[in-house]
This record gives sequence, structure tokens and C-alpha cells, in this order.
Amino acid sequence: MYACGEAVFSVFCPLGTGSGLGTFVLNVLEDEFPEVYRIVTSVYPSAEDDVITSPYNSVLAMRELTEHADCVLPIENQSLVDIVNKIKHMSHSGKLGAEIKQSSTIISGQGGVKGQEKPFDAMNNIVANMLLNLTSSARFEGSLNMDLNEITMNLVPFPNLHYLVSSLSPLYTLADVNVPSRRLDQMFSDAFSKDHQLIHSDPKHSLYLACALIVRGDVQVSDLRRNIERLKPSLPFVSWNQEGWKTGLCSVPPVGHSHSLLALANNTCVKPTFIELKDRFMKLYKKRAHLHHYLHVDGMEQSCFSEAFSSLSSLIEEYNQLDATKGLLMTDAQRLNIAV
Repeated sequence: MYACGEAVFSVFCPLGTGSGLGTFVLNVLEDEFPEVYRIVTSVYPSAEDDVITSPYNSVLAMRELTEHADCVLPIENQSLVDIVNKIKHMSHSGKLGAEIKQSSTIISGQGGVKGQEKPFDAMNNIVANMLLNLTSSARFEGSLNMDLNEITMNLVPFPNLHYLVSSLSPLYTLADVNVPSRRLDQMFSDAFSKDHQLIHSDPKHSLYLACALIVRGDVQVSDLRRNIERLKPSLPFVSWNQEGWKTGLCSVPPVGHSHSLLALANNTCVKPTFIELKDRFMKLYKKRAHLHHYLHVDGMEQSCFSEAFSSLSSLIEEYNQLDATKGLLMTDAQRLNIAV
């Protein structure tokens, strides 16, 4: 957890082991600093997770994230694995450029090589790259810098629907790999492809509520507008927010690249992730399996599980209501029933 200079709390909260502590910190921040936005980066365990009770932990945490976070950036472990494997495959085939070091190691902040790469370093580096792009405007100058406050203000039209799908272009993991950047227009196209999403999703086949593009490097506003106009026909937006774009330009690119792009999409494509989590939860809960491990803890009751399940079901239903409007051209779209 860290506080950005823009009066925003950024919290890293895994949805497996450690989710209880992460959501506790989130609640404390809301109580002590209710006016400060809370942006949470949350890693979702894969279906092959070796912690059998992870569906319980995840659904219990989901309720807290839905009720107490202002914005959540979900990331799936399996998506990180797939991205790392894709990068390794491309490096071995030579598609990323001739300067890739096959036996590369993670470098320290001083730029020197420090130790051998650990099993999860590459996955963690993907998440770190996302956070570095997200906070670039708070650290560097730019012609169109975007405050983190503006992400929540512009991308979250309804209180509960604050889960933003993130994607990166270009994809890279090791800090000492000098990977030539993709052609500028191709970089924008890649950011909307399913292979670059940090959760398993295909946003182009789902409904956009809003989208933010955070670009780093020598990119002009005209480049941004041209690519948005080029991509808009293929991106289905809700009828009442066809111009729901937020853009940011930071003049300092990542090390070893001429430019990069982080896309944040409020998109109904997160719904399958939530449905899968709900199904995994029910496989255990309908048998009341492993509940006794939780119920002996002070303050934990079985009603906590049923309420968390109900919260997740309600969230999924809100996304269903939006999906039902896809393709409909309405001058006054039916409003969701949002509890105040």
C-alpha cells in the first residue's frame, strides 16, 4: 500500500492468502480518510490454485472490494502465466528483436545485475510495469498528465461497477531487455486484443462503459485522437457514453522503449471471471466444506459467507443488465437500480 502525491491510496490486495489483511487495511483507510480515493490492485487466484479454500477467501474479499474500494484493477494469475509464456515464445523465435538476452536477469534500481531470476519475478514484473505506467503522471512531466483521481471520476459511472480491465503494450518482463517498441498504431491495436489483457477476457466482444489510455513517450495528442477514431467502430460502447474516453500523455517513456500504453477499460468482460469465482465458491459452500476453519475465528459467522455470495451475485446481475443493452441504440437508456 502506498499514498500517491495526488491524495490517492493505492492498495495491493491479493484475493487468496492475505486477502483478509488487505481488505482490513482498505476498511481502515476508508474510516480514517473517507474523502481520499482508494484504488486497489487485486490478483485473482487461478482455478489450479493449490489453496483449496481460495474461493472462500476470494468471495469474502470481493464483497469488501465492491463496498469499500473506489476502483479495482483485477489481475489473474493465469493471465500473467500466459503472457510470460507468450513473451518467452516470441523471444525464442526472435520476433521481439535481436537485442534480447536469453539468460537475462532482473536488474536492481542502480541498473546492475542482481542475482538470478526467481520463478515469479517475470509475473511480478508485468504487474510492476502496469503500476509504473499507472503512476507515471504523478512522477514525470507530460503535455496531458492524468491524475489518478480522474480515473475513478471518469471511468466509474456506477458505484459498484468499478472493476477496470488493464492491458499493456508492448509486453515485456525483464528490465535489462532492450525490446524495440511496436509501431505506434500497432501498439494501440494490441492494447485492445485479448492477448494483452491482464485477465482472461476479450473486451472487443463485450460492452464498454468507459476507457482510459495512458501513453508514455514521444506521442502527440493527434496520434491519440487518430487511433481512438480508428478503433471506435470496433469497440462497442454503451449508448449513453459513446465518447467515454479519458487520455493521458506522459513525456517520459519506460527504460528501453520509445513509447508504451496502458489501457484501463470499464468493460463487462470482467463478468466471466466473477461467474467462475462464484461457481468455484459454490462447489465448496453447498457442502459446507472447510467452513469450520473460519467459524472458530471471533466475529466470523456463516452469514458472512451467504452475504458475500449475495453481494457477488448482485454484482454479476448488474453486469447482466448492462450486457442486455448491447447493440441497442437508445436516447435514454434505462438506469440501473443503484442502492444509495
